[in-house]
Amino acid sequence: MAYDHAMSAHLTVLVYSDNRATRECVIRALGRRPAADLPEFDFLEVATAAMVLQRMDSGGIDVAILDGDATPAGGMGIAKQLRDELASCPPVVVLTGRSADDWLARWSRADAAVEHPVDAARLTAAVVGALRAWRQPTPV
Repeated sequence: MAYDHAMSAHLTVLVYSDNRATRECVIRALGRRPAADLPEFDFLEVATAAMVLQRMDSGGIDVAILDGDATPAGGMGIAKQLRDELASCPPVVVLTGRSADDWLARWSRADAAVEHPVDAARLTAAVVGALRAWRQPTPV
C-alpha cells in the first residue's frame, strides 16, 4: 500500500547522525511547524546507517536529513545508496562539513546540502523547499 503524503496530518522527518547533539541541533533548528503550508513535523532520530536503510525501505518517511560526517557511514554515501535503491525516494538533505564538500552532495544526488554547524534559517529553507517541490503534483 502506498503511503499518502497528501493525507498525512504530520510529516515524518528522519534525522541521521551518530552524534546525538547533531540530531538535537537539527530538531531544534527546524521545530515542529517550520512552514504554515506544511503539516507539523514528527522526528525520527536514527544513529546507524543500517537503521536509516531499514526505516527508509519501510516507507512513511517524508524527508531525510543525513549527517555527511557521521561515522562509520557518512550521510552522502547513504543518500546515494537511497537514490540508487529506492523506487520512490523522498527528499534528502545532507549536512556537509564544509562548503568544499558541495560536489560530494551533488554526487550523492541529495536534494539540498546545508553546511555544518547548522544554521536554522538555511536548514529550514532547504528542508521546506525540498518538501514543497516533492509534494507538488506532477503534471500529466
